[in-house]
Amino acid sequence: MDDSIQEQRPYGQGDASFQAAGGYDGIKALVDDFYAAMDTLPEAAHIRAMHSPELSTAADKLTRFLCGWLGGPRLFSEKYGPIAIPKFHQTFPIGPAERDAWLLCMKVAADKQPFADDFKTYLLEQLYVPAERSRSRD
Repeated sequence: MDDSIQEQRPYGQGDASFQAAGGYDGIKALVDDFYAAMDTLPEAAHIRAMHSPELSTAADKLTRFLCGWLGGPRLFSEKYGPIAIPKFHQTFPIGPAERDAWLLCMKVAADKQPFADDFKTYLLEQLYVPAERSRSRD
């Protein structure tokens, strides 16, 4: 057996998901495409309105969050401190429609990435959890 071939760990173990996403640069591309989708999809207009006109801080926060969440370096807490997803989002009127619009933007963005198809599926299934935890209303 060729020692240069590493056995791929399942997504969600160690940094396997972070690596499958292309590391920091791959996650940044995903986030850039996510916010581009939010800017253009009519289904996302109501969640885009919840953001400031300038998105660089939001994009940096999401990129850094996803790096750590996917098993990579904990860049969010290094720069912004502890992560409190539900607490931060409780001031916004986020219900099922807003959750689903956010997930739609993420699906559109993921579809543009060179990720393996099974990783795209895994990623979107896993992203449902923080998206659901961000809800502040029914």
